[in-house]
Amino acid sequence: MQKGNIGVTTENIFPVIKKFLYSDHEIFLREIVSNAIDATQKLKTLYEKGEFKGELGTPKVTVTLGTDTITVSDNGIGLTAEEIEKYINQIALSGATDFLEKYKDTANSIIGHFGLGFYSAFMVSKKVEIVTKSYKDGAQAVKWSCDGSPEYTLEDVEKSERGTDIIMYIDEESKEFLSESRISGILNKYCRFLPVEIAFGKKKEWKEGKQIETDEDNIINDTTPLWTRKPSELKDEDYKDFYRKLYPMSDEPLFWIHLNVDFPFHLTGVLYFPKVKSNLELQKNKILLFCNQVYVTDEVEGIVPDFLTLMHGVIDSPDIPLNVSRSYLQSDSNVKKISTYISKKVSDRLAQIFKNDRKEFEEKWNDLKIFIHYGMLTEEDFYDKASKFSLLQDTDGNKYTYEEYKNLVSAEQTDKEGNTIYLYSNNKEKEYSFIENAKNKGYNVLLLDGQLDVALVSLLERKFEKTRFTRVDSDSIENLIVKDEIKGSALTTSEREVITGIFESQLPQMEKKEFTVQTQPMGENGAPVMITQAEYMRRMKEMASIQAGMSFYGDMPDMYNVLLNEEHPLIKRVLENASSDCAAKLKPIDEKKESLESRRKALYDARNGKKEDEVSQGEKDELFEIEKEITAAKSEKEAILAEYAAENSTVKQLIDITLLQNNMLSGEALNNFVKRSIELMK
Repeated sequence: MQKGNIGVTTENIFPVIKKFLYSDHEIFLREIVSNAIDATQKLKTLYEKGEFKGELGTPKVTVTLGTDTITVSDNGIGLTAEEIEKYINQIALSGATDFLEKYKDTANSIIGHFGLGFYSAFMVSKKVEIVTKSYKDGAQAVKWSCDGSPEYTLEDVEKSERGTDIIMYIDEESKEFLSESRISGILNKYCRFLPVEIAFGKKKEWKEGKQIETDEDNIINDTTPLWTRKPSELKDEDYKDFYRKLYPMSDEPLFWIHLNVDFPFHLTGVLYFPKVKSNLELQKNKILLFCNQVYVTDEVEGIVPDFLTLMHGVIDSPDIPLNVSRSYLQSDSNVKKISTYISKKVSDRLAQIFKNDRKEFEEKWNDLKIFIHYGMLTEEDFYDKASKFSLLQDTDGNKYTYEEYKNLVSAEQTDKEGNTIYLYSNNKEKEYSFIENAKNKGYNVLLLDGQLDVALVSLLERKFEKTRFTRVDSDSIENLIVKDEIKGSALTTSEREVITGIFESQLPQMEKKEFTVQTQPMGENGAPVMITQAEYMRRMKEMASIQAGMSFYGDMPDMYNVLLNEEHPLIKRVLENASSDCAAKLKPIDEKKESLESRRKALYDARNGKKEDEVSQGEKDELFEIEKEITAAKSEKEAILAEYAAENSTVKQLIDITLLQNNMLSGEALNNFVKRSIELMK
């Protein structure tokens, strides 16, 4: 028996392995099984080259669970005593101490670095044995044993067949790995698509009400997964079956893309567009990354463009650089090339589907648009390609390319400044009356109700020449697309104060909502009262909900304009009645206010051109007192109008109808509205 020390310059190699890999300790089985696969693959290569003349047999890796052991066996290339000395005992470090110092503060594991994959066994084992026999003629089987210290033993043993058994004696802290279900779960996660059959236990079948083991090996992996096969050999059902294997509880995918490239890097895979039921179900990290059919990670940021992390599927590439544990991606030029390639493949595939079967593309648009819009917002190159097949949908369900829609609306929806106005709605039901008003005017209204549409609107305004997007409820129909000079108000200042004061006094106090009352001529047939929300502030608030750094806008109250149609008979009647009924009380206040405002103007005119220190204290005091009296007069007038309005059922009814139309009437206010409506019908 030979004894010795593993060739490292420090005795801390095993504690460091355990420490750095604590969070990933289940990967020991992936590493040991992967090494066994490599051993069988190497023998197959030698056989194909004629360098191995023996019987190849059926390559297989077997995982066996004992009372306190896990054994991984293969019938591959095996090792001689000299090879154990070279590959196991002499860890290929130029300086182990320097290496450990370099990695001591990082979270990354060191397994896999400089050929340390085998040593991952010591994360869970108090002792590891290698029993191996080389494929070489006349080779002597040997047994290597190590208890987790740098000391090892190496001795000759009897072994009839070539290959290697790795026997791991599981330590007390890792007893969880002696569970059949735990090992089965790890194998299914990391090894389910490895290219050599992996047997774990025997198949079971139900017999007389209980499960009985059969003599047939339980093969846990598919050695030729779908992405390793040629697209010409596959049917649609094959792709759907594979998707169901990967995501058993998911609906059928919309489309898929088969990736296969050999230059300038190796990459295979299948990416699926999943069906999205709602925005709440969007999930990233559904793409599985493999390296030569060994599962690595589902965190593919950097490999796949960010917008495509919403897709599902598999990517397999031996050229994706991995760090020491195969579990963390490193950024380099190859990764960038792969990312660019995948983005191009996706855009080409979508363009092909759109060109070949536009009807199918349109039917699936509502599920596809989240991917396409995300890509357009985050990748300039993708926008350039996708803008040819990205669609706009109107409130009637018709879909148009960007170019088609511009041609459709440019004649009718261009304002006096030469800007084409794209009217849109976020909610067909809530904004129904505004949509109908626009359609009656001959305008088309888009439906932009997607999760990313508010950001998309801002992008398209930058991309489209002389184009502005305006939500259909942001103003009266006359002001949405201004083609001529806006008709001026026919009301006097006093009349405007009366009618706005009456309605302002009866508007309810609502949390995080502020109302500004304005008058506007909107025609006799227009609505008497309308609530609109300014485009800019509303859009900023919507952006705040999806974009970091804009919380300032999100915290601001919703700002609404209450537009009174001064040409509508009902508004005219309210104004005429109020002016008549309140005339005696309002006349002296208006006269006093008018006199004060006249004196205030005279004082300001006298100050014109003077410096502050040239204005006498008497003038300043007089101006201060005038301002106080004007404010008091306004308050007195507002109180009179509020008292009058409180008894005016028409005003309350008009306000409540408008609030109801905008989903702002509920609770006691809604109950009062219903009662009042019934009373008015008696």
